[in-house]
Amino acid sequence: MDTHRYAGACARLAITVLAMVIAGARIAPTMAQPAPPYLTLFQQAESLAPRLAESDANIRAAEGQTIQAAVRPNPNVGLEIEDVGGSGSFSGLSRSQTTLSVSEALEIGGQRSARIAAAGAGLNAARVQREQARTDFAYDLALAYANAELAGKLFDLATEGLARAREDERAARALVDAGREADLRSVQANAAATAVEADLESARAGFAEALVRLSGLIGTQSYTSLSQSLLELAGNLRPPPPEPPNIFPTVLAAQAVRNAVAQRVTVERTRATPDVTVALGFRHLEGDNANALVAGVSVPLPLFNNNRGAIATASAELAAADARLNAVRLNAEADWRAASAQAFAADRRLRATADAEAAANEAYRLARIGYDAGRSPLVELLSARRGLTEAQMRGLDARIARIRAEAILARLMGRIPFGETP
Repeated sequence: MDTHRYAGACARLAITVLAMVIAGARIAPTMAQPAPPYLTLFQQAESLAPRLAESDANIRAAEGQTIQAAVRPNPNVGLEIEDVGGSGSFSGLSRSQTTLSVSEALEIGGQRSARIAAAGAGLNAARVQREQARTDFAYDLALAYANAELAGKLFDLATEGLARAREDERAARALVDAGREADLRSVQANAAATAVEADLESARAGFAEALVRLSGLIGTQSYTSLSQSLLELAGNLRPPPPEPPNIFPTVLAAQAVRNAVAQRVTVERTRATPDVTVALGFRHLEGDNANALVAGVSVPLPLFNNNRGAIATASAELAAADARLNAVRLNAEADWRAASAQAFAADRRLRATADAEAAANEAYRLARIGYDAGRSPLVELLSARRGLTEAQMRGLDARIARIRAEAILARLMGRIPFGETP
């Protein structure tokens, strides 16, 4: 009986595992799909990217700090019983004095207002940094998208190059078989085709790596191809504005951080003011069966702690923030000039490479005709094919350079590239 139950359980388990394997086989191909157009992908990634989720959490933390900064100190409630358990007439509770008091620390010297201002400056800095993180992420995503497309184009070029190399090899073998070429020419053509095949495998690996890096920015989806060509946009992009923005968003972010640090300096300086605590109480004198009010004020003596260390620390952080602000301003201006120059140079290269690619394609066509007719040597055909591949790669280099320059300019202007206006 137990044997039959065990066999039945094993059979059911095997069926379940087989069903899971079949279901996994059906589902797995749907998990990898083409990446949507860039702007659509960016909009989807805004709610998924860990980098942006971190910025959102920083804003929530800053909002919590603003709430806490406005809260006043809690009052203290105290209960004291004096003159209890002594000797003589103070034995027992007959002469006891019971005092119930409430004390409150008074924030003087602008402590609370400085704390609220510092929290508000921190919240503003977090929000500005969130916008900067958004444009930085859009920039990184655009480069990853363009690099993945470039890797795919290189793979396509390698595939086309291998097809041409195999055709050249077959043509060389036909001439060798016909006795019009030496056996060496067939070996040379085969070696050239093998080299192109190795390049194809390298391009295949590069394309797969680029897609993985694109997926890694979002972290929830694997892609097998792209549904939009950013490189095709390179020839239609508008030239950069003649003048840079009056203020760069990166500078605004650094300025907001600097202001938050400056407010913290003010907070530390107000903390050097001694806290004044006032107390008001009700006292009951058991021996006289009488009641009385008790009032008091306490002020700490700033003999040892006058908050100089914290003030010095905050002042040094402010100096560092000023230095970072100046560095960001200089870098933004330099990046703008460099990206503008790259954009103009890439536009000129695009026009030149288009003509060069057309000429190289015609040169290869003529070399192939000449070789098939026996009028030109194999080395000339191989050289023409290499020239065509190099011309195509130079065209891709010009396109990716223009796309990168456009992405940098968009980031410096605080906008999303390839679609979103400032």
